[in-house]
Amino acid sequence: MISMSTKQKIILHRYRDGYSERRISRELKINRDTVRRYLAEYAKAREKLSNASDPDEVLIEEIVKVPKYDSSNRGTKKFTNEISQEVDRLLQTNEEKRSRGLHKQVMKKIDILEHLQEKGYDIGYTSVCNHINKKLDKRKEAYIRQVYEPGDVCEFDWGEVKLEIGGKMQTLYMAVFTPAMSNYRYAVLFHRQDTAAFLQAHVLFFEHVGGVFHTMVYDNMRVAIRRFVGPAEKEPTEALLKLSAYYQFHFRFCNVARGNEKGHVERSVEFVRRKAFSNKDRFPTLEAANAWLAGTCNRLNTRFNRDNQGKRAIDLLEVEKRQMAPVPPSFDCSQLEQCKVDKYSVITYGTNRYSVPDHLVGKIVDVKVYPEKLYCYHDNQKICEHERQFSHHGWYINLDHYLHTLKVKPGALAGSQALASAPKEVKQVFSRYFEDKPKDFVELLIFLQEYNYPFNKVNRAIDKLMQTSPHDISLDKIKALCMQKSEVYVPQLDNDDQILLQSQAQLEELSALLNY
Repeated sequence: MISMSTKQKIILHRYRDGYSERRISRELKINRDTVRRYLAEYAKAREKLSNASDPDEVLIEEIVKVPKYDSSNRGTKKFTNEISQEVDRLLQTNEEKRSRGLHKQVMKKIDILEHLQEKGYDIGYTSVCNHINKKLDKRKEAYIRQVYEPGDVCEFDWGEVKLEIGGKMQTLYMAVFTPAMSNYRYAVLFHRQDTAAFLQAHVLFFEHVGGVFHTMVYDNMRVAIRRFVGPAEKEPTEALLKLSAYYQFHFRFCNVARGNEKGHVERSVEFVRRKAFSNKDRFPTLEAANAWLAGTCNRLNTRFNRDNQGKRAIDLLEVEKRQMAPVPPSFDCSQLEQCKVDKYSVITYGTNRYSVPDHLVGKIVDVKVYPEKLYCYHDNQKICEHERQFSHHGWYINLDHYLHTLKVKPGALAGSQALASAPKEVKQVFSRYFEDKPKDFVELLIFLQEYNYPFNKVNRAIDKLMQTSPHDISLDKIKALCMQKSEVYVPQLDNDDQILLQSQAQLEELSALLNY
């Protein structure tokens, strides 16, 4: 292909300088057929322009158009009809998989190439890509602006957020709600994108806005869709059905890979995440991160927005509230699980182990799972609770759950996981005063449990004994001081009066024992 500059020289040499085609070919070092072709195109275009009654811009453009190859009729040498049919079949299989929600299991272009080569076809990656791109090249989609009624539609979606919580980088999940009419934004962070968090997010949102929308819109998330029935039908999860029945809202799902069908919340996830955490991504706790996120949403909702015809989202939400259903009492957003207590008196949930009272070994307990808590029940009685953990294969033990076993086996206390998991102050008291008397320490813990005393009573008792008899700190004295309701007043004495100091110590011990 020649350049526009060369084409201009061919035309001028011929029509201004009178050169022959042979001479033009020789001087410009171009094939004579090429010279002849461009001169013929030019002459034909000039003739059309001369014969036209009204000069047309198209004819003028034809005279001065830039030279280019005409590859429209060029066919592929190796991409046969047989290969084309096989590629079309694979593309159709991909579409069928997407319709069943298997969009992560479709064949990519490189997979299609390898499949063709395995079948013995001599074809290259570029040829396969060009054919697929041509097949998938569609006209860009036009969007139809929707008009929404107040209180009618609200959209929900999840988004990932990576934050440093307590000095540890974690992947959190942000539940985002966006009403379609007001474009109000509400978001909250969870450790997991599970059913408990899905339910808790809805409870918090409905209570926050003070009403329930007529229809909730979801994409094809696993916490909302139990399974696909055919290419288009979707069976909702039991949790979504219960939530819908309790709050009395309709719901619908987007088509597969059609996130634009809930475009409000699709944009909100990216927008809220960027506004909240682009400049600040370190927080001491999850609660602090959620407080920061709530403040960001409040700032976004209280500013004037051109997308809302210059109105604030918080004002438009007030308009929506007039058409929303009232909020019933809070829905119980827990998941109920049943777990068997193993020989270590622990249950296992999510790879982590949590202790329960040791008399339940071998029994089945009911566990109500919340986004941040676990509550354990046996015979409809609450037996314990734990902070839900999100590590892998961790042991989360409460020493009080093993006291009756340790009463029989006190020697097992020193090297036990139960003691290792105990609070620091408990381990310090054991190592300083009861390391050689584990049975007494177990009895002390049982005593605290029976009377529902906090462990700081033990610390206060030990502090008092350290002032009077630091070398004789015993179980009975600690128990006596813990039971003491009021302190005995003793006037201050000089430090050098050893007799009076000893008398003071004996008086306090006797008073404590009498009160006991």
